[in-house]
Amino acid sequence: MSGSVHFPVPPEVVCDYLADPANRAEWQSSLARVEDVVGEMGVGQTWTDVTLPGLRPRMRTTELVRPQRWSETGTWRGFEADLTLELAPAPGGGCVVGVVMDLRGRGPLGPLARALALVSPAAVRSDLRRAARLLGERHRTGS
Repeated sequence: MSGSVHFPVPPEVVCDYLADPANRAEWQSSLARVEDVVGEMGVGQTWTDVTLPGLRPRMRTTELVRPQRWSETGTWRGFEADLTLELAPAPGGGCVVGVVMDLRGRGPLGPLARALALVSPAAVRSDLRRAARLLGERHRTGS
């Protein structure tokens, strides 16, 4: 999956917000909360996403080059997903966040993973648009 979303704030603000697990439940629609955060924000930090359906993937930051790139890997049972966000200044202000995602399933979960990979791009872009709105509102109000 790939695509991009415009944010009305600088790449540094976006990177710090999206890479911090403490913010995830605010902008990620499927997330109830984050638990078991281990380590500081950066490569090697881990946490557990607790989703609204009750799934609990274990997440790990695999790359953080602030403010240009952030990557994570999530694993849950026989599934594994990689998400990379590429941030770049946008002409006219703010930044563009490019998204690359790969979802895999082991063994008999492979076909299900491929089917989920077809619908996940819209959900990821929707979540990022939500994050962009939240950061834009904060920027306008100065909070």
